[in-house]
Amino acid sequence: MSQVIPFGEVLEAADHLSIDEQPELIAVLARRLAQAGRQRVAADVQEARQEFAEGRCTPTTPEQMMLEILQ
Repeated sequence: MSQVIPFGEVLEAADHLSIDEQPELIAVLARRLAQAGRQRVAADVQEARQEFAEGRCTPTTPEQMMLEILQ
């Protein structure tokens, strides 16, 4: 299991990186965040497909969905 490092310590460590390494750190973090977002979307899609396959939801039009949301 990984150890949780306080945010302030991470910032302090980033300050010790070279000027060339700091943008690379930002790029790596951005790629990891994007990948995590894609994984969340994929999991949501898989869950929705499972619910549909089990008959727990039905297809609807955007108009029907908006009416339900606004009620």
